[in-house]
Amino acid sequence: MTSTGDVEGRAGPPLGWVRRRDVVVDVVLGGVSAAECGWEGVTFAAEAGIPAVPGVLFGIAVGAVLGLRRRWPIAVVLVGIAVSPAAMGFLLGVVGLYSLASSEVPRRIIATLASMSLAATFVVMYLRTRGDVEADHTLVVVLSGFVAVALTVPPVLFGLYIGARRRLMESLQERADSLERELSLLADRAEERAEWARTEERTRIAREMHDVVAHRVSLMVVHAAALEAVAAKDPARAAKNAALVGDMGRQALTELREMLGVLRAAEKPVRSAAVPVAAAGVVGVLEDGPSLGELEALVGQSRAAGMAVEMVVQGEGAAYAAEVEQTAYRVVQEALTNCHKHAPGARVTVRLAHREGEVAMQVENGPCDGSSAEPGLPSGGNGLVGMRERVLGLGGVFVSGPTEGGGFKVSAVLPLR
Repeated sequence: MTSTGDVEGRAGPPLGWVRRRDVVVDVVLGGVSAAECGWEGVTFAAEAGIPAVPGVLFGIAVGAVLGLRRRWPIAVVLVGIAVSPAAMGFLLGVVGLYSLASSEVPRRIIATLASMSLAATFVVMYLRTRGDVEADHTLVVVLSGFVAVALTVPPVLFGLYIGARRRLMESLQERADSLERELSLLADRAEERAEWARTEERTRIAREMHDVVAHRVSLMVVHAAALEAVAAKDPARAAKNAALVGDMGRQALTELREMLGVLRAAEKPVRSAAVPVAAAGVVGVLEDGPSLGELEALVGQSRAAGMAVEMVVQGEGAAYAAEVEQTAYRVVQEALTNCHKHAPGARVTVRLAHREGEVAMQVENGPCDGSSAEPGLPSGGNGLVGMRERVLGLGGVFVSGPTEGGGFKVSAVLPLR
């Protein structure tokens, strides 16, 4: 980039040389210009009446200034104008004007120096040709003007074109770099979104499997404990409990197969797009999941396991979105599972209320009766967390905590939209 170094207020490369080719070009031009001016210095010395050696040295010094054209183009043009009366520096003047026009120098300075060079060339040409008595005055003026224009206008116009083209290329390069940075940023964000989607999907799958396995296995453990207690005393009841254990196991396996089927169906697109697959996997789980119509059967299973459960339904039910029905079902299911784990022998009340714009559910258990042995079911501490995540994910409200009577209550409200 040709610049004076003072125009933009920053220091550029030494002498404006950015590439090795710039150094070679400027050294060659400076050498040729020095040789030309040194040769013309002999004539200048003869006309000025001084020894030839000083004239040659002066010409070499003047011509060598062209090597500084990238760093100080204004100075090069001023030197060319200053030595124009000595009739030396043809290459210095032409290349200097080109370098000035192609640099970052303001246009008003370019116009001023180009006008000065044009005027100097015209005056020198006119003074050197008017001595010919045979030449017409008009012809001298026209010839002088033509030479002045020919030596000034083409290099200035060509320099302006090259400068504009260079600035355009730099602007396009900056835009390309900016687009590359933006694409890199978008790729990073897409990767973050994909990782977030994968994590969210893993969380959803873990929550779903927890709800399915924990409830079924809890019931199986309760029935197995009852089976062990009555095996010798009441064979008929033992057989009934054994059948219930088998039913629970088969239901758990069926639900797990359905979930694994959804995961296998989503396995192929996972390799190509993580984010859409996450959503597709969740939709698949929701569509195959339970609904509010199965709550009666769910409560019946807990009754069959020996729990005293009362179910109260208020309002008229309607067809809700799949995710709303599944979330409501899972909240009740997990709450009943917790009752089996932590409140054996307690009375449990399940309330379901269909309201305008929302559906509410509540599972409340009283204190333990003290006579029922705890089944010894392990607890990972994820039940309440999973219920809260489900409800809040749909924009609902979730509250849980102990009651004044020594029991525990879980309440949730889900918006229908």
